[in-house]
Amino acid sequence: MPQIYIPKRFNGPPGSGNGGYCAGAMAVALLGEGSGETAEVFLRAPPPLETELEIVPAGTGCECRHEGALVMTAGPGREMAPAPAAPPIAIAREAHKHFPPAEDHAFPGCFVCGPDRLDDGLCLFTGHIDGFDGVLDVWTPAADLAGDDGLVKDEILWSALDCPGAFAVGFQENPMVLGRIMGRILRRPPAGEELIVAGWSLFHEGRKHGAGTALYTADGELLAQTEQLWIELK
Repeated sequence: MPQIYIPKRFNGPPGSGNGGYCAGAMAVALLGEGSGETAEVFLRAPPPLETELEIVPAGTGCECRHEGALVMTAGPGREMAPAPAAPPIAIAREAHKHFPPAEDHAFPGCFVCGPDRLDDGLCLFTGHIDGFDGVLDVWTPAADLAGDDGLVKDEILWSALDCPGAFAVGFQENPMVLGRIMGRILRRPPAGEELIVAGWSLFHEGRKHGAGTALYTADGELLAQTEQLWIELK
């Protein structure tokens, strides 16, 4: 039976996997590496770290289970609304200055956005800035995040597309977790290339918040995008 394994490096909230990384692993299990197709992943429970998670077929998609309990589901996604045009990279380079202070971060050890992960995290510190209706940062993927082909792994791209959505819809004021993410990778970039990461708000409905995120090259080519549902913690 197929399995996925979430190393402890790729955590989100303490003791569980980063939602984007885990969703990316599910997308790869469903579609294969670099498929270019859209996948939709629902996170039903905190994905455990450092343990084998079973993948079982379910309709047109698959389920991820741990000791019989449902953790995630994945299936084909629908067409997403077009992403906004990429902002100038000069604006994106300045946005991190508006990232919330480290002492206000609910999950400072998060692999993607945690200020405590300067050595081995993605260090995506997306902030609001004039010139873009959302949050931005720049990101240069390290070599250890790429596959044997030198291109950044799908799971890492899904990770980079995760947390910016939360900060676009108010994570700093109301900590929240990822409930659903639909994404598509159009082209995997090589490690070492400077990229623009963006997130923007889609809707607010009580404790539920919708966000979009995208990854662009420095000259504005869209590489990947997602639509997300975030749920505030009680």
